[in-house]
Amino acid sequence: MCGIVGYIGNRQASSILLDGLRRLEYRGYDSAGMALCGDGGLQTVKKAGRIDNLRIAVEEAKPEGTMGISHTRWATHGPATDENAHPHPDQGGKLVLVHNGVIENYQALRDQLAAKGHTFHSQTDTEVLSHLVGTFFDESKEKDGTQRLVGAVKAALGRVKGTYGIAVMHADLPGVIVGARLGSPLIIGLGKNEHFLASDVAAVVNHTRDVVYLNDYDIVIITRDSYDVQSFSGTPAEVKVSRVEFSADDAEKGDFPHFMLKEIYEQPQSLRNAMRGRLSRDECTAVLGGLNMTPRELAQIDRIILAGCGTAYHAAMVGEYLIETLARVPTEVEIASEFRYRNVPANKNTLQFVMSQSGETIDTLAAMREGQRKGIRCLGIVNTVGSTIARESDGGVYIHAGPEIGVAATKTFTSQVTILTLLSLLLGRIHHLSSVDGLEMIDELEALPDKIVTILKQADKIKAIAEKHCHAEGMLFMGRQANYPVALEGALKMKEISYIYASGHPSAELKHGVIALVKPDMPSVFIAPDDAVFDKNVSNIEEVLARKGPVIAVTTEGRPELERLTQDVIYVPDCPSYLTPILNVIPLQLLSYYTAVARGCDVDKPRNLAKSVTVE
Repeated sequence: MCGIVGYIGNRQASSILLDGLRRLEYRGYDSAGMALCGDGGLQTVKKAGRIDNLRIAVEEAKPEGTMGISHTRWATHGPATDENAHPHPDQGGKLVLVHNGVIENYQALRDQLAAKGHTFHSQTDTEVLSHLVGTFFDESKEKDGTQRLVGAVKAALGRVKGTYGIAVMHADLPGVIVGARLGSPLIIGLGKNEHFLASDVAAVVNHTRDVVYLNDYDIVIITRDSYDVQSFSGTPAEVKVSRVEFSADDAEKGDFPHFMLKEIYEQPQSLRNAMRGRLSRDECTAVLGGLNMTPRELAQIDRIILAGCGTAYHAAMVGEYLIETLARVPTEVEIASEFRYRNVPANKNTLQFVMSQSGETIDTLAAMREGQRKGIRCLGIVNTVGSTIARESDGGVYIHAGPEIGVAATKTFTSQVTILTLLSLLLGRIHHLSSVDGLEMIDELEALPDKIVTILKQADKIKAIAEKHCHAEGMLFMGRQANYPVALEGALKMKEISYIYASGHPSAELKHGVIALVKPDMPSVFIAPDDAVFDKNVSNIEEVLARKGPVIAVTTEGRPELERLTQDVIYVPDCPSYLTPILNVIPLQLLSYYTAVARGCDVDKPRNLAKSVTVE
């Protein structure tokens, strides 16, 4: 949540900062601002609303300077107003600071500073931090200006409780930006005679693909020609330069009206990327070298924990079904935000996977660290190379889905489920699946991308269904077994971007209370593939229709029975039951997308949401 972009170099900073903020707008879009340091000192421009509002204000103010810091906000403390937008100055107005994260003890610090005569102009926790850094800077007797600012940042951060990724400038120190992180991502972009600070590589990939990922308790000093990373103790930090996998063009919409639709259509390729080099026909199994575990070690695992939040949690629920069905290893799924506060029993043969698109989700990161404290081997399933989970985990698997800019996750869900299917194949072959079983699974997995293409060709039909029901009061999503979490994911997509209330349920639970909600303006979306419970799902559909509830059905090609019950039938290609979640979720993504478009919603930037959740 929230995005930081900093620049120092030989070019005018304003356009570079605006471009970086635009690329980070999916991280927060309540307000935005920037501060530039030039010959005229500090110039700050801040505006509530989207980045375009800031762009217009910058065009009018024409701030100049070859160094600056900027921020796009997802409101935590105080509403989205010009005053609450970042950057925030200190009491003297010579220091400015931008901040991602939450300062939990800000009120106590604010009261202490107010008692000393400080005046605050916002409701944010961040302004307290800028005043605190400024106070330590003014009180310092250090003669070297850069070290004086670094010392002030360290002293201030030593007083706060919470999480942060920050960038700081001072008018008396042109040519220096200081950054620090704890629990909120921050990277350095390395250029020629210029450097960048950002909370996400997407902000800098148009200028450089060489980056350094900062670790918790790192402090960085950047100038035009150098960067220095040190720990809070003052010792040099471990620094590794990484190469960003994707280009600036990969993070653009191209010919699509929205990032979400582009990413839905990218799923045939993202699945191929997830599987590339990971299927061995010679050994009839999956190859996941990043797990850093031998077959003997994997064979000794007698319990698996999957942890995630939101869409990743739903993917984990599918994974539980896959692993237990195909590998027969007891598996449980934990909401990451709850796991960190539970006392989960674990033994030496327990294996934990944490799942996060960004690799920075704070609750998932905390769940991983809690598992490691308990002595559990913790592996990551993430999309972002160099992310904190990728660096701190004991191994894992990248899903290689490419940048996902739309706030509502789409391709990362199917890629995560694909990785869990590969894991199930690997474990299954270790335990009981024959080589014939393994080859059959490989054939079915490799056929998935083309099957998704056939589903996408039904987009116009799904759009018509969405427009027919777009003014519904709410929607119910029903599925059974591995498609119950798909129902949850379909409901999540619908409420995230269309603002229609939606809920997902196991189909059989309909008669245990949910049926009370059925009425003519409450459509029920049934995921009813041709599997062992198809007839049970048909019976549930009959119950809804008997109460005048509209039904939208997702079923397998070759099962026309549902057409006698409802006109709104979406067909998906036939596949084994364990792979149906990957195919069945595609129509639900399109249904939510076209519903949101029909309702005039901002699909890529739904209200109150941000892409990467780095606050608790």
